[in-house]
Amino acid sequence: MGLLSVGTPLSWDDTKKVANHIRNHGITQFLHIWDRLKDKNGDELLWGDEIEYMVVALDNETKNAKLSLRQTEILTKLSSIVNNLSSETEDAIAVPTFHPEYGRYMLESTPGSPFTGSISDLLSVEKNMRYRRTLARKHLKPNEIPLTLTSFPRLGSLGQFTEPYYDPRDAVSSHSLFLPEQITNPHARFPTLTANIRRRRGSKVAINLPIFFDEKTPRPFIDPTIPWDRSIYLEDSEAKNGAALPDHIYMDAMGFGMGCCCLQLTYQACNVNDARRLYDGLIPIGPIMLALTAGSPIWRGYLSDVDCRWNVVAGSVDDRTEEERGLKPLEHDRFEIPKSRYDSVDLYISEDWRNRPEYNDQPIIIDHCIYNRLRQHGLDDLLSKHFAHLFIRDPLVVFSEIIDQDDMESNDHFEVTNIQSTNWQTLRFKPPPPKSPIGWRVEFRSMEVQMTDYENAAYAVFITLLSRAILSFNLNFYMPISKVDENMSRAQGRGASQSGKFYFRKVVCPNGNSPKSSGSSSPVDGSRPKDRKMRNCFPPPEMPENGVPKGPVEEEYEEMSINEIMNGKGDSYLGLLGLIWAYIDTLDVSEQEMSKIHSYLSLIRRRANGSLVTPATWVRNFVRAHPAYAHDSVITQEMNYDLIVAVDEIERGVRNVPDLLPEDYTGGGVDGGSISP
Repeated sequence: MGLLSVGTPLSWDDTKKVANHIRNHGITQFLHIWDRLKDKNGDELLWGDEIEYMVVALDNETKNAKLSLRQTEILTKLSSIVNNLSSETEDAIAVPTFHPEYGRYMLESTPGSPFTGSISDLLSVEKNMRYRRTLARKHLKPNEIPLTLTSFPRLGSLGQFTEPYYDPRDAVSSHSLFLPEQITNPHARFPTLTANIRRRRGSKVAINLPIFFDEKTPRPFIDPTIPWDRSIYLEDSEAKNGAALPDHIYMDAMGFGMGCCCLQLTYQACNVNDARRLYDGLIPIGPIMLALTAGSPIWRGYLSDVDCRWNVVAGSVDDRTEEERGLKPLEHDRFEIPKSRYDSVDLYISEDWRNRPEYNDQPIIIDHCIYNRLRQHGLDDLLSKHFAHLFIRDPLVVFSEIIDQDDMESNDHFEVTNIQSTNWQTLRFKPPPPKSPIGWRVEFRSMEVQMTDYENAAYAVFITLLSRAILSFNLNFYMPISKVDENMSRAQGRGASQSGKFYFRKVVCPNGNSPKSSGSSSPVDGSRPKDRKMRNCFPPPEMPENGVPKGPVEEEYEEMSINEIMNGKGDSYLGLLGLIWAYIDTLDVSEQEMSKIHSYLSLIRRRANGSLVTPATWVRNFVRAHPAYAHDSVITQEMNYDLIVAVDEIERGVRNVPDLLPEDYTGGGVDGGSISP
C-alpha cells in the first residue's frame, strides 16, 4: 500500500458525477508519462518485495488468539524507530519501511531500498525479511506476535476475534453481519472504498466457499452462526434471501478479502517492451504459484474445500451491478463485465511476434472512446486495449480536494487512488511515476504469503531467477488466456498442488531446444564470461527465417501436474526449475552462494513433488489431528489458539515440522536477520 491521500472523500452518488472526469484526466496523465518515458531505456534490474503481516494478541488464560487492532499505534512507533535507525546508520544501509493496510490488524513491510541484480542482493532477501519481522516483534506488546498467515481462521466467527472486542452491529461501511466497523483501517480511503463498493453494486458483496464435508459435517450444511433475522441495515435480509448458499461458508464484506495477507514482487524492466514481455511471460505462471503457495483453507471458523484466498478477495471487492454481472439487461450501465476488478489478467500485451492473436481468446471489454484516443495518440493495439479495458471501471475513492489536478505533474487519477490501483489482477503493468527515476515495472501478485521468512525468500528468489530466464532465454509460455483462467480456478481447489492438473505449454524454448543445447546462443556459451550481476536488458526474440509458425494452438499445450511443470518431464521439457538452473549456469556464483540458492530451489522442488506439503495442507492436517476437533468442519476458539501458537513456533524454529520445512530450517528465534550489506 503506497502513500495515502488525505482529504474529504466523496459519497458514491457524488463520485459517479465525476467518474468521466477522473477517467479522462487519468488517461491524460498516462499519456504525459508515455510521451516522456516511452523511449526510456537501459534501466538496471531493481526489484523488491511486499510482505503483509497480521498482528495477533494471545490470551493464554482463555486460550484465545485475537486480531490486535492497534495498527495506528504500532505504525507510529515503528515509524519513529525507523527514522531513528535511518539517522544512525550508514548511508549505504537502507532501513526497511512499514505501511498501513486495509485491516486495522495488518502491517505491510518493504525493504528500505530496492534490491539490485547482484547475487549478494538476491541472497540478502531472507535476512532482510527476518530483520523486518524482528523489528516489528520487538515493538509489539509481549502477548502480540507478527504472523505471515494468509487468512485469520476465525475472522467473522462467533465470539471475540479482535482485541478489543467490537460489535458487528456497528458496521456502518460494510453493513456486515460478521465484521465490525473497527476491523477496517480508519483512514478515509478504506471505509469509503468499502461503502462505495456496496453502494455501487446495489447490495453487499456475497462470497460463498464450499464447506469441507468431514465425517460429522451436517448435510446439507446450513450455517447456524449466521444471524438470519437481524434487521438493522437494509441488506440484512440478503443472506436468507439467497445470498448465503447451502453447503457453503458465507462472507459479506470487503474485510474478508482485503484482510488477507500475501507476498508481492515488483521488477523494473530495461524498457517498456521488456516490461511487456515479462508481463506476458509471467501470466501463465500466476496460477501455478497460487497453487504451490496455497495457505488459506479456513474461513469464518470453518474448514473449507478450497486452499487459497483468490476467489474470496475477488468477491470481496466485486462492485459490479446486476446489469454488469449479466443478471439484468443493460439499461443504466455501459458494459456487461465477466470478472470482478480483482481477478486474473485478461490480455497479453506484448508485441512479441510469438504472441499470436489466438492466445487472447476471451472477449475483452473496452471503453472504445479511450481505446480510440490512445490509438490516435500513437499507442499500439494491445497496449491501447489494456488500458481501455482497465478504464471500463469507475473510480471508487475520490477526494474532493484533488478532483482538479495538474495532469503534467500528477498521476493520481490514473494510479494512486483510482483506476490503475483498484484493478487488482494477478499481474500489474506499472508505468513510471512522474518526476521519478523509476522505470517500467511488472508486479507479480498471485502468491499466498508463507509462514516463515525462509519460505517467502525462497519464492522471491525463484520468481526473480525465473524472470531472468524468461528474458535471457526468450522462453515462450504463451497459451490461450481461457486456459490461464481455467488454471486459476483449478489452483484454488483442495490439494491442487498435488492432485490437480494444469494447462501448460509443451515447448517453451526457442526452436524446441533446451538452453544447454541451443548452439551459439547457448547461455553456457564459453565465448562470453559468466555474469556476476543479473542482466536486465535483452535483445528481443528473433523471428524464424521460415516465418511465424501457424500450427493449431490446441497442439501447443497439454495438462501437466505441478510436479511436471516445475521439475520437468525428462528431456522433452526441463521444467521451470531446470530452466532456472540453466540460467544460473550463466552466472558467476560462489560455492557458498550456490549452496544457499540450492536450499531455496530445493524447497520449491519438494513442494512441487509433494515431499513437503503446502501450508494449506499442513493447516488441514493440524486441525484434523487436534484433540478438540469433532470432525464437523468447525474450528473452535481453542483450536484456533493452538494453531496460531504453532505457526508462531514454526517461524521461530521452536516447533519442528519436517513435513512442511527442511530438517535444517533455522527459525527467527535464532536468526533475527540483518540489513547490513
